[in-house]
Amino acid sequence: MRLSSLVPLLALITLGGEGQEVPNPTAQRSVNAEVLPQGRAFYFTRAVYTSYGRWGRGSWSVDFPKADRQFLIGLQHLTGIDAYELENPISLDDPALRRFPFVYAVEVGRMALTDAEAEGLRSYLLAGGFMIVDDFWGSREWENFEWEMRRVLPEYPIVELPSDHPLLDTFYRIDEILQVPNHRQGRWGGPTWERDGYEPHLRAIFDDADRLMVLISWNSDLGDAWEWAEDPFYPLPFSNYAYRLGVNVVLYGMSR
Repeated sequence: MRLSSLVPLLALITLGGEGQEVPNPTAQRSVNAEVLPQGRAFYFTRAVYTSYGRWGRGSWSVDFPKADRQFLIGLQHLTGIDAYELENPISLDDPALRRFPFVYAVEVGRMALTDAEAEGLRSYLLAGGFMIVDDFWGSREWENFEWEMRRVLPEYPIVELPSDHPLLDTFYRIDEILQVPNHRQGRWGGPTWERDGYEPHLRAIFDDADRLMVLISWNSDLGDAWEWAEDPFYPLPFSNYAYRLGVNVVLYGMSR
């Protein structure tokens, strides 16, 4: 299916534009999982966690909720999966996290997990949960994220995702790892990197049975490509790659 057909579809969705405040019906840190519609095949669950720095709601909320909603539109359009149409933010220390096998975390270079959050994430991942990490850049943010993950999963190393891993061939075949720039730099033809994050990576954490627990998209910004896919000035190759990888991640995570 052609991903370029998403652009006019997304352009019809009014979710706020550049410089506008995006409506946020789930401003609380976690939704009440009991009020979500039941029986849907997939819920795009966003990790809510403690962070440091200048962020008001926290770094977890970058691109929220527009990126989540627009990715869901693409996921439904491209795969036909019965996905819940709205966002689903859940704190890492919330026991309800166990109800959702997929969780998305952004801006983890500013992550500062509480002990309860670290334990909640560890329990979730070891119980079969799957997390994808996105939108953090350079060596300093990597060091912070690596430190936090050593608290969560000290016994498991972080490695490069093998180029022949099934995730890269789950729905779309992905032969090249692209660096997806933020909206501003992509729109105006600036450099694709930020800070000293010159090379994109897909890294991974596997358990003892070689199950993929954490996929790490470092030095790339999938969320911005989802959020701004309807912008005709944002390069289509970046949006295509972000949706292809995102679709693969969801289908792989939901079927393993």
